[in-house]
Amino acid sequence: MSSTQSATTTRAAPQAKTVAIVGAGLVGGLAALYFAEAGWNVHVYEMRTDIRNEKFSRERSINLALSERGLSALRGARGVDLRALMELAVPMQGRMIHARDGTQVSQPYGVFGECINSVDRRMLNEVLLDAANALPNVQMYFQHELRSASLDAGQCVFFNRTTNESVTVHADLVVGADGAHSAIRRELMRPARMDYAQQYIDSVYLELTIPPAAKGSPQAIEPGSQFVLDPHHLHIWPRKTYMMIALPNPDGSFTCTVFAPSSMLDAIQTPAALFDLFERDFGDAVALIGRDRLEREFFNNPRGPLITVKCGPYHLGDKAVIIGDAAHAMVPFYGQGMNCGFEDVRVLFEHFQRHGVSATDARQLGAALAQYSAARHTDVAAMCDLALANYTEMRASVISTKYLACRWIERVLHLVAPRTIVPLYTLVSFTNVPYAECMSRGRALRKTSETILKVVSAVSVVGGLVGTAWVAKRAGVRGPMVRAWIAAMGLAPAHDAVRNGAIALLEGALAQVKQL
Repeated sequence: MSSTQSATTTRAAPQAKTVAIVGAGLVGGLAALYFAEAGWNVHVYEMRTDIRNEKFSRERSINLALSERGLSALRGARGVDLRALMELAVPMQGRMIHARDGTQVSQPYGVFGECINSVDRRMLNEVLLDAANALPNVQMYFQHELRSASLDAGQCVFFNRTTNESVTVHADLVVGADGAHSAIRRELMRPARMDYAQQYIDSVYLELTIPPAAKGSPQAIEPGSQFVLDPHHLHIWPRKTYMMIALPNPDGSFTCTVFAPSSMLDAIQTPAALFDLFERDFGDAVALIGRDRLEREFFNNPRGPLITVKCGPYHLGDKAVIIGDAAHAMVPFYGQGMNCGFEDVRVLFEHFQRHGVSATDARQLGAALAQYSAARHTDVAAMCDLALANYTEMRASVISTKYLACRWIERVLHLVAPRTIVPLYTLVSFTNVPYAECMSRGRALRKTSETILKVVSAVSVVGGLVGTAWVAKRAGVRGPMVRAWIAAMGLAPAHDAVRNGAIALLEGALAQVKQL
């Protein structure tokens, strides 16, 4: 009797939903962790072999710049030991600009010591896969290539490259994290009525290596170090229409990347032509790379295209969603590709929480995906545009007098009002402010700094405001007169905080000069 009573009064526990994640790269790995820790049954499918079992990485090796958005997403995954991870990162506090004559000038990222972090792509990918694989509700399938999908039915058909067999799987939710040339996006286009655009820029990238110095070598920047350049900077050799950058690695080496028009690189057919170019434009790097290594890597390393992908919507009902480069590939010039993809995962789960979506209750999953898709598209489209614009900044603007003057003004205003006046780069890299808002606020501040620059154009960029205050002191100008002077000059930014910051800046400079 007791067994009969138990059968009639006890309800079976609801079963956890199943998610199929296509792609085991950085974003797919983090997504697997989030879903698994939320209780979903997770199945990860990757077209390629398991990167953890490869002697040499088949991944691109453009170093990753891990900044606040990526860090925030990683903090949301309990399985990631962020402290241990950061011990393998190299903090970079700014750009180091290399002139043709070898002169180096530092341009700090922030005014309060903010840093971005150079991390190894493969290392981070392995950390995420290991953390996900350690959970009992995660299964991973490598060498499984997506051939077709009926996403409205939650069905995917893979080709197992190991057994040469076709594998059909069903899932409650399909997540496409399979990169810029996403197969899931291809299958999503027609049923989701997706708008899609891609753009290849005329530049390509080519990677080179600055090896670490031997221990005790006089090449090292300081005793006990193996770095031959300052490791706490992203090094840039800006040459207006092309550039080279170098990011530090924990082993003391630097990964260099040349970004240049493909026609320019194609024209270099001989070692003599190569050395002529590098000794003219990147002279201080030639000895660090080594002529033999330079020749070998330049003529043998592959050249990669640079692509921007925009599309929308990102979802199909309550059955599928794409994230990371599958949804919004961007050029690497803002260092936000991985950070943006990681943020996708965090923001997606924020929408799940708002709609009460869980591993056992997906009744509002469609509404959550729809709101995520709409809100996220606006932000990542803005970030794609910012990344493309930053190519011009890195290869040309960083040596422009006007750019440097405006940047200096913005940094001073940020010191005056750090919460309300924030430069664009700081907003993007050191906050979680939505990208579209970053773009809007950044452009407004740049317009303001250009206006201020016109006002103080008669004085030097560095000493301009103090010089203005000195003149004001000699003329007996007081605070109210400073305000009247600003109004008379037509300095009326749209944001009152910016206007007030400019007033405070000049009044502060006047106060400092009075103490001289």
